[in-house]
Formats: sequence, structure tokens, C-alpha cells
Amino acid sequence: METRIGLGYDLHRLVEGRKLFIGGVEIPYIKGLQGHSDADCLIHSVCDALLGAISEKDIGELFPDTDPKYQGVSSPELLKAVMGLVHKKGYKISNVDTVVIAEEPKMSPFKNQIQESLSKIMGIDKERVGVKAKTNEGLGELGRKEAIASFATVLIQKEF
Repeated sequence: METRIGLGYDLHRLVEGRKLFIGGVEIPYIKGLQGHSDADCLIHSVCDALLGAISEKDIGELFPDTDPKYQGVSSPELLKAVMGLVHKKGYKISNVDTVVIAEEPKMSPFKNQIQESLSKIMGIDKERVGVKAKTNEGLGELGRKEAIASFATVLIQKEF
């Protein structure tokens, strides 16, 4: 059996006039994340963690913001495409662990919903997905409520 890990990170600026999506869940808030797609930083970090674990290009190379076909694309669709690559290479997810860093809105009330959403998109048991919410203690662009960031780690396995 071969085991691999991957690490992903993403950050998007908060702007007015956009809906806020985190982990495939629409979070009620006065701002949303700026980006070419729906800018779901949590899903983007999960995608990059999975892509790193299978030694593929990162999300920006596979789904470039210069390509009009990805304008406004739903991040769950990107994650489904990444899962196709994971399965094509013969890997299965052991677990995914994530952290969302946001001063506002508070993410804790949405953690279970995000966990369920991610597990459904990836086709794995909910118990294999960890979702944590942190603030940046008022420091930097995250602490000033200008952006939201996320980290993800994954463990995947391939049986020979």
C-alpha cells in the first residue's frame, strides 16, 4: 500500500456584491470572496492538497483564471474534477483535515454543514473530514476582516 499526504492553502479578499461560499455552503454575510470562480477558498485548498498528494499541477494551472470557461464556476465542480484525477490514479482518501481562518463571519455555526458538504462532494464518510474554524486574533489582513484563508491536509492511499 502506498500512502501520500498533500497540503493546500488559499486566501481570497472579501468584497461587497458577492455571495460567500465556504466548503460548498453559502454563508450569510454582507460580503463574499473575490475571484474568477465562486472563490470558495476552503474547497480550493482541498483541491490543492489533493493535487499535491497525486503530484499534479495546482488548481491555478488546471483551472486558470484566464480561461473564460471557469468564470463563475462552482468550486464543488472543480473539486469533483480533482476527485476524478485522484480516482484515475488509483487513490482513495483516508482523511481530509481543514482550517478556515476568518474574523467574520463566525464559522463555528456552519462547521457541521461544511463537513457534510465536503464529504458529499468527495464521496467519503463525514467522519473522514475535519473542519476547524479560527480567527487571526485581529492581526493582518485576515484580522482586519479583509480576507478569509484556509488550509487543508489530505492523506490518500493506493493499494497495489
